[in-house]
Amino acid sequence: MTIMSSTSLSSGLDSVTNKSYLLHFLQLLSTCMAFFLVTRESTWSVDISNWSMFVWCFCFTVTLLTLIAELCGLQDKLHFSWDRFLITSACYCALFCLSAAIIYPIIHLQIFPDGSPRHHVIAATAFSCIASVAYAVEVVWTCARTGEPSCSLLGLLKRLEIFVACVIFAFLSNTYPSERQPALVWCVAVYCICFILGAVAMLRHRCDCDESLPYSCLGFGQSVLAVLLYTTALVLWPLYQFNGDFGGQPQRSNELSCIDELTSYLCVWDQRLVVAILTAVNLLIYVADLVILTVIFLRCLFQRIKVQSSDSDPQDHHILLLTILRPGLSDHHGLLPPLPEAALHLRGLLPGGQSGHLDGGPK
Repeated sequence: MTIMSSTSLSSGLDSVTNKSYLLHFLQLLSTCMAFFLVTRESTWSVDISNWSMFVWCFCFTVTLLTLIAELCGLQDKLHFSWDRFLITSACYCALFCLSAAIIYPIIHLQIFPDGSPRHHVIAATAFSCIASVAYAVEVVWTCARTGEPSCSLLGLLKRLEIFVACVIFAFLSNTYPSERQPALVWCVAVYCICFILGAVAMLRHRCDCDESLPYSCLGFGQSVLAVLLYTTALVLWPLYQFNGDFGGQPQRSNELSCIDELTSYLCVWDQRLVVAILTAVNLLIYVADLVILTVIFLRCLFQRIKVQSSDSDPQDHHILLLTILRPGLSDHHGLLPPLPEAALHLRGLLPGGQSGHLDGGPK
């Protein structure tokens, strides 16, 4: 029986490993072919298309390093969840390749109306789509296989926030004005601050967006700050970019870069408009994130109060709530009555099933 169980487990692991290798090879082939087709005919002429080149190189490098780590068995020696890393990296790569498959043909199918360069643009776009699908399949398959908490809607929103910020940075490289207006400098600072906070939060929690109370408190504060900051950016960016009274350019036809034949399909004015639209999109994502975190926070808070206070007296409920919200509270002066056992267990001062009291209370 033991031998049969070991054989079955080994066979299952081999099947999972083979599927993982197959997806990685497909991702490597797709991103490599997209990059090769673009560089062979030099079918990129606009600065914004550098985003597509970066995406394919980045995804290829990350996938290659992941495959090498799996072939060498290094994932077992790392101090974080390998499945969680696979989900996070594949999710970002899927979004990146999808954005490249949208942005790249919009520009270059207009620049190259016919001939071999146009065929290379179509082929590169197709391979970028294939790569995006391959990464998406890896995300779904890994989530279904492992059931990681990072597969939740909250985890997806956190990744979308960072992804949209990355796309904003790509468009900002060509739209940032030379006069350095303070309002526009503030908008760029908003994008950077929210991106850094989101990235640090993801790394700090090892890409885990669970629904625990401590993370909900931290995520709630970050979401409130991001909503406030992005609201100011959503007002200031269009005002100073498209309003003539504030030095903006309200008419696309008056923008010099829109007259150039090679850049007229996505000129600087268009890119500024894209930044404004993406700012609104990211604000909506942050609002949805804030709503979900609010629901999670209140649900966890009241559920714990209800469960942990089920055996306590009604007069101790205010003490229990104070204990939850102020975990550093102590009674060195003996001014508070002894806390119920449920509150002590909630604060983590006692292991489950034991009883005790705060310092200074009766023992």
